[in-house]
Amino acid sequence: MLTAFTAGLLLITISELGDKTFFIAAILSMQHSRRLVFTGVTAALAAMTILSVVLGQAASLLPKIYIYYAEIVLFTAFGIKLLYEASKMPASTCATEVVEEAKDAVAKAEKQLGNQKTSWAIILEAFLLTFMAEWGDRTQFATIALAAGKNPIGVTIGAILGHAICAAIAVIGGRMLAGRISERILTFVGGCLFIVFGIVAAIEGA
Repeated sequence: MLTAFTAGLLLITISELGDKTFFIAAILSMQHSRRLVFTGVTAALAAMTILSVVLGQAASLLPKIYIYYAEIVLFTAFGIKLLYEASKMPASTCATEVVEEAKDAVAKAEKQLGNQKTSWAIILEAFLLTFMAEWGDRTQFATIALAAGKNPIGVTIGAILGHAICAAIAVIGGRMLAGRISERILTFVGGCLFIVFGIVAAIEGA
């Protein structure tokens, strides 16, 4: 369980920093109560984590040999993809494209929200924006893969804690960090981590 917890915590914390959901939380916290934004964002990420773990447990019913190779291929492929993306990124700080996508998503949600700035409306806005941005993200598939081969409770707790840490950093210091986060370095570290998990999965399965 400890291994699953550590894997979920490391994978999510490193992968989510500087991600679209990170900037959505940071931008929302500049306009609304940080406490409400943190609540909505964390709830969405926790819900996505639980859903991913359930899917991973469903996948664990498949023959073990399929899960073994799927884990290796998935982690290694994500790792290579991230390393390739990192090599193409400029050495500057934050990726402007990701920030602009987050800004556009928040702007559209704010327009629909209108004058309904109640606490529940803000929490719901943060929840929906985060959930939709996280759907189909690499961390979702990584969580599914981890849950298929490791202790589901450990993965769930570790991943949710990792998400909560990233959300807290975003809502507390997102504005200050937005221009200082190196997307290239985070992507490179994330790629290395995915490859390490691929190697670990191969060794453990063998």
